[in-house]
Order: sequence, then C-alpha cells, then structure tokens
Amino acid sequence: MSTSTQSPSNSKPASPPPQSRGSTSTSVVSSSTPVDADLEQLLSREASAFQRELEVERIFKSFKLNPYDILNLGFTAKPEDIKRRYRQLSLFIHPDKTAHPRAPDAFDILKKAEAELSDTTKREELDAAIASARTTLLRSLSLPTNLADDDPRLRNLADDPKLREQGLTTPWNVMLKEKVKEVLIEEEVRRRKAIKMNLANEGLEARKKEEEVAAKKRKAEEDKVWEETREQRVDSWRSFANSGKKKKKQKVAILG
Repeated sequence: MSTSTQSPSNSKPASPPPQSRGSTSTSVVSSSTPVDADLEQLLSREASAFQRELEVERIFKSFKLNPYDILNLGFTAKPEDIKRRYRQLSLFIHPDKTAHPRAPDAFDILKKAEAELSDTTKREELDAAIASARTTLLRSLSLPTNLADDDPRLRNLADDPKLREQGLTTPWNVMLKEKVKEVLIEEEVRRRKAIKMNLANEGLEARKKEEEVAAKKRKAEEDKVWEETREQRVDSWRSFANSGKKKKKQKVAILG
C-alpha cells in the first residue's frame, strides 16, 4: 500500500479550534460594561456639575436691572414661559445640587427676577422702557419704528452697506440689548435721585417738626416758670407799691 505525502511547503499550520462568536463578545461586554458605565456616569456628573457652575456664573454676569436677561428670555416671553424657565433654572442651580459657593445668591437673584416679571405693574413698566429703547434705536438707524424683530432689515442689519460705512456691524439683538441696558440705567439713576430727594424732603419735614416740638417745649417750660414765680412777682410789686406810698406821705421841710 502506497502512502501519499504532502510537501512541507504546501502544508498549512493547524488552525485554532473555533470559538463561539457569541460567547466571546459576551465575555468582553460583561467585563467592560461596568467600567464603561461607571466612567460614563462619573463624566456625566462632572459635566453636569460644571454646567451648573457655569450657569451660576452667567446669572451673576447678567444685567441685574433686566430680569429677562437674568432668566435668559426674550422680551416677548409669555407668562407660562417665564414660570417654566424659572422652574428649570432654579432646580438646575439649587444650592442643594450645586457646589458653587454663590449658588444661594444666584438662586435669590432668579427668584427676584421671576417675581418682577410676574408682577403685572412692574412688567408693564419694564416693557415700556424696553419699547422706548427700541424706538430710540430704530430712529437712530433711520428705520421705521414699527419694524418687527423678524424683519429682514433687522436680521441683516450687520450686512447693510450704509451701516457698515458708519462702523455699525453689530447684530440687531445685541444692539437692542445694549440700548435697553442704557435706558434702564438712566431710569434707575432717576429713581435713586427721586428717592434721595424724597428722603431729603422727609428729613426737612422731620427737622421742622422737631423744631416745632422743641419750640412748644420751651414755651411750656417758660409758662411753668412764669407760674412758679407769680407769687414772687406779686410780692415784689407790693413792696414797690408800698415804698412809693411812704415816700408820698413824707412832708417836705420848708426852709427859712
């Protein structure tokens, strides 16, 4: 019996025994999933903490006279939008969830901003100031004062050749925000001056009242002294009157 042999050059090394693809992937996943999950959770917590601290910083950098800016809302926000944004931000930067040392102060700033926009009178006053700033800005740009914010002339304001010649390349929303800031500062200065003047007037009135009280007190003391010295004055008058009568009774000696 002849036995056939293969040339060593044509022989192939024995391949390893086949493994189950499913079992291999399962072992890899099972060993890597806990580590990956923990790492992802840690990174997520760190990112969330970082975002919370950034939001606290944004609140402190916002313009405090403009509650829209504090809540990061547009000037046309609806009441439900204001309440929704306040709830989101107040929960996001709540001192119990944020390690930032100034988180309590930022929380109070948010609360005050929401209260001002929820107060109908205060919001109407604020919106009137914003409307005044908007009208003034549009007039300075030689544009109609009834333009809507989504008007192409405002959206493409930075591309206007005439404005570029004047060096005005700032987007409309940024220009409006700065103008509103300017107007609100002017109103706050006037308000503080009025308060100061009222306090000065109240101080003047208080001084007048104090002077009136002091004058009445002096008058009462003078009347009291007058009454207490009445008998003394009467006695003095009687002594004076009696001495006068004695002088009249004395006869004049005639010389010669």
